[in-house]
Amino acid sequence: EYSILLNMFIPNNACSVPSSFQLTGIPGLESLHIWLSIPFGSMYLVALVGNVTILAMVKMEHSLHQPMYFFLCMLAVIDLVLSTSTMPKLLAIFWFGARNISLDACLAQMFFIHCFATVESGIFLAMAFDRYVAICDPLHHTSLLTHAVVGHLGLAALLRGVLYIGPLPLLIRLRLPLYRTQIITHSYCEHMAVVTLACGDTRVNNLYGMGIGFLVLILDSLAISTSYVMIFRAVLGLATQDARFKTLGTCGSHICAILVFYIPIAVSSLTHRFGHRVPPHIHILLANFYLLIPPILNPVVYAVRTKQIRERLLHILKAGTQPKDI
Repeated sequence: EYSILLNMFIPNNACSVPSSFQLTGIPGLESLHIWLSIPFGSMYLVALVGNVTILAMVKMEHSLHQPMYFFLCMLAVIDLVLSTSTMPKLLAIFWFGARNISLDACLAQMFFIHCFATVESGIFLAMAFDRYVAICDPLHHTSLLTHAVVGHLGLAALLRGVLYIGPLPLLIRLRLPLYRTQIITHSYCEHMAVVTLACGDTRVNNLYGMGIGFLVLILDSLAISTSYVMIFRAVLGLATQDARFKTLGTCGSHICAILVFYIPIAVSSLTHRFGHRVPPHIHILLANFYLLIPPILNPVVYAVRTKQIRERLLHILKAGTQPKDI
């Protein structure tokens, strides 16, 4: 009876209930997939090695057991989750043509990608607060940002990500059972890439997705900008130019990491929603880069700009290259 009713209301049986989807990889560049796997695979490997190295450095070096570096470890874990949520499947598409993904796996991938991108934004906000206290109220920095407080801030960022993003796959499951096609012209299950395939009213899904984007991207970046305006005002009040440069230098890594995170995600979001003349493969490449560039560059930025991490890494490398006594 259900199928008879379905046929009455859906012309030409255009819509169906899929048990799985087909990911296209990079649409329009299928002939280059095997070559694209080389840079993507290399970037993923660099991201893995870089973030695991940061975690190992902070664990081994007791002088790095400070709020800024605990937040950096949280960033490293998030970046490992973000890159691992997409890259293994993308490489499987490139190498083996393994385009099929079940509906549940697709929704799980969607949750992890959007959830941990939201968590990462929350950690940047916490890091901005840490820099604000360290520079504007240095006498109370250690008493305000204890290990417990840092842990609670990290947990709050995680819970916010789960609460914000949890409804995304649920709304798809409950509201959008029918789809015009099973082919997702994307390399992973991005929210809008799935919603645009659905039959029926997708306004609630669209509005919720845009609302979360506003809450995370706009409000977080405004809060971070406000904290840095206050930091710069405090820095300008310092007596000597040398002191100003030294104080601003402690914020350099954080500012670089913020730009590396927000610029690709903002460009990708804008081109997806408004860049209708942009070729599909450019959309997809941008969407992949915003999940790969921060995991690659965050460890590099912090390793280059943080003296303790740099010295510890050089010490380990020197110890590894020195000949051992027999």
